[in-house]
Amino acid sequence: MASKIQASDRISYKAMTRASLSSYMWKYKTLYFITLPAIAYFIIFKYIPLFGSVIAFQNYNIFQGISGSKWVGLAHFKRMFEHYDFLNILNNTLLIGLYDLVFAFPAPIILALLLNELRIVFYKRILQTIVYMPHFLSWVIVSGIAIGILSPSTGIVNQFISWLGHEPVYFLGEESYIRLVLIGSGIWRDSGYGTIIYLAALAGINPDLYEAAEVDGASRWRQTLSITLPSLMPTIMIMFLLHIGKFLDFGFERVYVFLNPLNINNGEILDTYIYKAGLQSQQYSYTTAIGLFKSVVGLLLIVIGNVLSKKTTGESLY
Repeated sequence: MASKIQASDRISYKAMTRASLSSYMWKYKTLYFITLPAIAYFIIFKYIPLFGSVIAFQNYNIFQGISGSKWVGLAHFKRMFEHYDFLNILNNTLLIGLYDLVFAFPAPIILALLLNELRIVFYKRILQTIVYMPHFLSWVIVSGIAIGILSPSTGIVNQFISWLGHEPVYFLGEESYIRLVLIGSGIWRDSGYGTIIYLAALAGINPDLYEAAEVDGASRWRQTLSITLPSLMPTIMIMFLLHIGKFLDFGFERVYVFLNPLNINNGEILDTYIYKAGLQSQQYSYTTAIGLFKSVVGLLLIVIGNVLSKKTTGESLY
């Protein structure tokens, strides 16, 4: 008898939960309706194409389709690792991703802290607009600006080097400088826009904490170390976890516009190689295997980073 009562209680509780969820969704139906285009976008362009990853295990023929193409198992993955230049391309991707993580990731944080110290709102807004603007330039324009600035004959950087008594440097013609150019141009373009999230997090810090610190005689530097950075840490960790998920996905367009035969040895990454092998040479299955490899590595990095973050800071994505 007691078990029947408990079962009926569970059924009634589930019915109440469904009713409350339905009423809640109906109450905010406008917001759910607004999200439908975004949901449709992710379903159509992100989730449905995932089923196409099966061609990584086939010799895909565009005329025969997925169902008619021959299965080859892991042959394309084996070919990927046996390619004469693959290890060099993977090494370039890992190094550029590491440099981006070390130098580009902290840049928006530092810039947000500096902007937050401005007390005159008018100047603060002007400066924010100036540092945001490069983000809306395409990489083609950014590369044109960089090429002009770094030109060995007319570039302002080489003019300064010549003024110091040294020979001009052809930055885009020497493979040792291409990674520096890629990371530097990325910092200039995206750091300002990346400060938006950190400035929003800074605005949410309780000002009473700073007032109490001032009463105790803490300097601005001590307040930053003891209040600002610990308060920003949850946001920093979430952004860090999202960043490492794209560790091997540096971006095709931001690299391809800077490549030339003189720097390609240190500048070629997986994204540009996929473009050349996949679109130009029509090796769809082979490049899908490379893309799947990138996705698996990114997933593993997110899982490992999430576990470590949860154990060390208590913050995690899930």
